[in-house]
Amino acid sequence: MIIFVDNEHVSGYDQEWGKSVMAARTRIKYRLEDITGDHCLLVRYQHVTPELLQKFNVRALFVSGNSADPSVYDEKDREGLRQIFRGLSLPMFCFCGGFQLLGETLGSPLEVIGPLDPGEEDPIPNSTYYVGMKKEYGYDTVNVVKKHPILNGLSETPIVRHAHSLELKTAPTGFQVYASTTVTPIQMIIHDTLPIAGTQFHPEYYTDEHPDGRTMIENFCKYAGLI
Repeated sequence: MIIFVDNEHVSGYDQEWGKSVMAARTRIKYRLEDITGDHCLLVRYQHVTPELLQKFNVRALFVSGNSADPSVYDEKDREGLRQIFRGLSLPMFCFCGGFQLLGETLGSPLEVIGPLDPGEEDPIPNSTYYVGMKKEYGYDTVNVVKKHPILNGLSETPIVRHAHSLELKTAPTGFQVYASTTVTPIQMIIHDTLPIAGTQFHPEYYTDEHPDGRTMIENFCKYAGLI
């Protein structure tokens, strides 16, 4: 059994993009099952606890992103997930907001990238998402800055999906940075010795045209001994 954590706050599903995000959660669950050959349980973040992992003998945890601002979450609802992050006791791959929560839990500052420069266009015009702030949005490259088995078979500039306005300002202790962009220097972190990784981008949103995210997830699963 593996678990895919839906890290979206209920208010995120009330936004214009809410229905498409909810549908994507199921699609990603099926993708993880196809890649690992294992059953994947989709669980909302507030129900994820160390006890749940033990009950289902969970082999690995994948954590989704989120569109809601971190300030709207009730902290007690995320304590179980934070406990799992602090324990570093099983393979984990965290995407975007899940990556941010992992880093923040382990001591890395999480902040907005910064305001748009004068004359700079918002990449998500007519949206309420962090109005006036820098963002990365859409399919674009990241720069691989260090080799790792999770990045095997990829070029030095794989194409992945971006959708964020927040970023980690430092990598947490025990992790190294493996991918970067000029806008967001910390795009991918991997633990020095454990099969735990996080990406600011969204490898789980791979497409036939842009399959590099699937390669990363498959490589992670091999690295973690899941396949």
